[in-house]
Amino acid sequence: MLDDFFMRALIAGVGLAIVVGPLGCFVVWRRMAYFGDTMAHSALLGVALSFLFDISLMIGVFGVAALVSLLLITLQKRKSLPTDALLGILSHSALAIGLVLVAFMAWLRIDLMGYLFGDILSVSVGDIAMIYGGGIAILAVLALIWRGLLAASVSEELAEVEGLKPERTKLIFMLLMAGVVAIAIKIVGILLITALLIIPAATARRFATTPEVMAVLASIFGVMSVIGGLFSSLQYDTPSGPSIVVMAVVLFILSLLPARQGRSS
Repeated sequence: MLDDFFMRALIAGVGLAIVVGPLGCFVVWRRMAYFGDTMAHSALLGVALSFLFDISLMIGVFGVAALVSLLLITLQKRKSLPTDALLGILSHSALAIGLVLVAFMAWLRIDLMGYLFGDILSVSVGDIAMIYGGGIAILAVLALIWRGLLAASVSEELAEVEGLKPERTKLIFMLLMAGVVAIAIKIVGILLITALLIIPAATARRFATTPEVMAVLASIFGVMSVIGGLFSSLQYDTPSGPSIVVMAVVLFILSLLPARQGRSS
């Protein structure tokens, strides 16, 4: 018989995996892995500001991640620096400012390791409600912009000609990413969010025949990673968040084996 906290962790992890699967596909298609890192690193600044101003952790993290997204789009329009340089500046600046703020708040005892690597076993019923409620909203918005975002991933010029407004769609997608980071921070932590976004989507790409199939498969592989990682963590007494990501890596490696056999024959 599994403990209640383990069942809550399973339910929360499955809900998160279902949400990040389709978003992760666009991260892979649009080559935005570094943007995912930037969102994740900005989360620590959101955590620090949440404690400083005594507001909800998810609101603080979402607010900072959304602000970073808007700042990135503004700086991109100036074309003074390439996007990868801007992402590097924003990512490391937000992370450093967050760490400095945490250091200044000496009156607080903050479990930095918990925020960096997550603690899925500590999720509450309220956290689960937030994950599923926020997840449904994120997926609903993604469904509305799916066609425009997919077209822009292929060619922004073509999407512009078709009247799909790629810039607006890109901004909405970035805000959805900020929402996922805010939801995921307690489960897999700041440093592992990008891995959960990218690895299941990369695994799904091997088997997908259409973008929609890839999105569904990415969620399925994410769910498998959560379930396998949590049970491995229970069996071998390893950290839960990293165990989930390790399981995702194992699935990715296994997905490559048939292709290697095919080439060798």
